Amino acid sequence: MTPEEQAQLDPKLQRVIDYRKSGLSLNWIVGCPLDCTYCVRHTFGNYEMKVPKRLMDEETAVRMLLRNKHFRPFVTPIQLLNRATDPMLPIVKPHTLNMLRLLDEQGINNHVLVITRWRIDPEDCEIFNSFNNIRLTILVTHSGIDDNRIEPVKSSIAAASLRTAYEHAEKYRTILYWRPIVPGLNDSDEHLERARELSHHAHATVFTGLFFKDEIREYYQANGLPELYEDGPSRKIFPELLEQRILANRAGFGSPLFRKTSCGVTYAHGVADYNGHYGVRELCDICPVAQIQRCADDWQRPDESTIAAWVGRLGGEMVTVTDRAVLVKGLPEGRRNFLQHNLHYQVNDIRRPHHIGRHGRADIGWTDTQEAMR
Repeated sequence: MTPEEQAQLDPKLQRVIDYRKSGLSLNWIVGCPLDCTYCVRHTFGNYEMKVPKRLMDEETAVRMLLRNKHFRPFVTPIQLLNRATDPMLPIVKPHTLNMLRLLDEQGINNHVLVITRWRIDPEDCEIFNSFNNIRLTILVTHSGIDDNRIEPVKSSIAAASLRTAYEHAEKYRTILYWRPIVPGLNDSDEHLERARELSHHAHATVFTGLFFKDEIREYYQANGLPELYEDGPSRKIFPELLEQRILANRAGFGSPLFRKTSCGVTYAHGVADYNGHYGVRELCDICPVAQIQRCADDWQRPDESTIAAWVGRLGGEMVTVTDRAVLVKGLPEGRRNFLQHNLHYQVNDIRRPHHIGRHGRADIGWTDTQEAMR
């Protein structure tokens, strides 16, 4: 990409490294032809950018990551290309594999997450298995959405990739990333049965809903697409009754179900959750007993004065520490995530309260409004 083209990008896309809940997000390539209409690229103003282009080479991006003030070797989880392209597209894949090689050569065992809905071949799996240090997880996004106005990419591609990745997995782990699940769109009994079958080809299954932010909703309105929800909240939408339907038959799944990405990833690798979800105990009600024990052994309530000093240095204000989370105000999400990954303890903004039993989701479709402030 030329400097002139790069200057026209949304400033958020020009920021190659960005902190997200599942890790430091490394996005040195932008642009995607897959046309999933609910894509987060709408929020960056580059949905019409169909040809992937590099902002820099992998060597430069790795140096930026390693020098980033929020990166901690052996601690910080890393996500590759999860914001503006698919890492397994033919034009992107060589760069993804090169990035994985470069990270592995650092000798670090950080979690590295690669999220894709495109094709994975046995030859790719051979390369995935060649890495000796990083904890690599391949999360295969599968929605089962049949309406090609909303998702033109056939879900059969992801299904085949999941089977291939799982069959050949040795040193890496494979997740069925079942998302987004939307009432009336892909939640029929047939859709749920398809997901149950696929769950037998994964080390863990993570299920979640939809970010339907204003920019995405406006695109649906402008293009005559069926509006999936009336509102566009900042949190993922996943109604209570839909979760109950899925969990009612969770015994039929071939791999354990998880509500949170980090829970599924860490279970697959046999380690404790790096996001400290153990403090939100109702999240654990579907977790395998062995994983609950791992998280319990790792989880420790932080000292209030120590964490207050951390929060102050990061530019925020400490409110209190509860058995569920550190509550802060004035601390941006990325910095809260940084603390969370280093503490293995939830860090929440007091202005955006979490409701007990709602698992951090939007209010849409939920009736219980009890706040988890203590």
